[in-house]
Amino acid sequence: MYILQDIRKNKELLLVCAHVNHNVREESKQEEEFLKRYCSDNNIVFESMTIQNYGDDNFHNEARKIRYQFFEDVVKKYKAKYLMTAHHGDDLIETILMRMVRGSTLKGYAGFEKIVKKEDYVLVRPLIFATKEEIEQYNISKNIPYVIDKSNFKGKYTRNRYRKEVLPFLRREESMVHAKFLKFSDTLIEYSNYIDGVLSRVINKVYNNNILKVEEFLKEEFLIQKKIIYYIMENIYNDDLHEISSVHVEAILKLINSKKPNGAINLPGKIKAIKEYDNVKFVTEIENICDYEIEIAERVDLPGGHYIKNIDNDDKNDNNVCRILSSEIELPLYVRTRHLGDTMLLKKINGKKKIKDIFIDSKVPLNQRDNWPIVVDCKGNIIWIPGIKKSKFCKQKNEKYDIIFKYN
Repeated sequence: MYILQDIRKNKELLLVCAHVNHNVREESKQEEEFLKRYCSDNNIVFESMTIQNYGDDNFHNEARKIRYQFFEDVVKKYKAKYLMTAHHGDDLIETILMRMVRGSTLKGYAGFEKIVKKEDYVLVRPLIFATKEEIEQYNISKNIPYVIDKSNFKGKYTRNRYRKEVLPFLRREESMVHAKFLKFSDTLIEYSNYIDGVLSRVINKVYNNNILKVEEFLKEEFLIQKKIIYYIMENIYNDDLHEISSVHVEAILKLINSKKPNGAINLPGKIKAIKEYDNVKFVTEIENICDYEIEIAERVDLPGGHYIKNIDNDDKNDNNVCRILSSEIELPLYVRTRHLGDTMLLKKINGKKKIKDIFIDSKVPLNQRDNWPIVVDCKGNIIWIPGIKKSKFCKQKNEKYDIIFKYN
């Protein structure tokens, strides 16, 4: 803020200080009051918020999300063009090291950027070129008051352990190590931006509506394939991308390249990647619908918004319409989920076929098979698999029948 105050002498600027009280230390309230007084004494608008509750297991991650949402709100309130944060060179080193050890994306390994263009403003980290020690020395030389967050010295936080143990070693090896890490970060960002350009040209033909088209995906170079997976993960997880590691990406690639037509893997946050023949879907995991068996009268509403309805007439002859001669079956009819070993009598082959094989032949997604409706008569004979297959009991339009059902 001191530097911006200096700039304000020659330019007309409205300075707004946005402060978040993380509410985890006794001193935090005193520090907030200290900053508030400083802003008042120096004609700086002061905006603050206090985090009351934390629900996430990852304190730093949740605090970051709350903090940046507050910053966004302040930016919008004042129609600000720039948001500046106090990240310095040591912060960049710590972030890069943590992500290298944990695993990340190419862009993730770069830590964070100096300048990020947002939709309505620009995020700037002007102190990224300086070390924490240099900033403290500047404060002392200019007689600028400041406070130190004592939680930065607690070893229970991963970042603090890098700060206390790894950074001093690196600085002994190379006094300008922060400049080397900044160069490393810039290089990775350059390469990442180039790959992003390639990605933008292919992504729409490969991935849409949370569905990855396997055939198109496999046409791309392996590097672009991995970038596509990371792109999908970034869109799904947003700020929770830290939950995804290279292990998950390898598992997704293995699923895609599997010779099996169907398969699934579990990802963090109750997300599932489900392979269904030529597609891989990314969905939020939900509990399976329970087994059901319902007598068919005039209309039966089914899970998933479908229904079976008794109708008077229909010109269509596809698998969504079933015509039956009541004297050849045992009424009433029921609609139920499949049972182990289910078979159906077919007209063309003059024999039985397993429902499992019918599902496979019809490319019914694996996760839909257990809940797909099956129409049976009172004796358990399978009459019809709505939308998929008719049994030998189903009639053509030119045959004799007295009941018509439609599936929708």
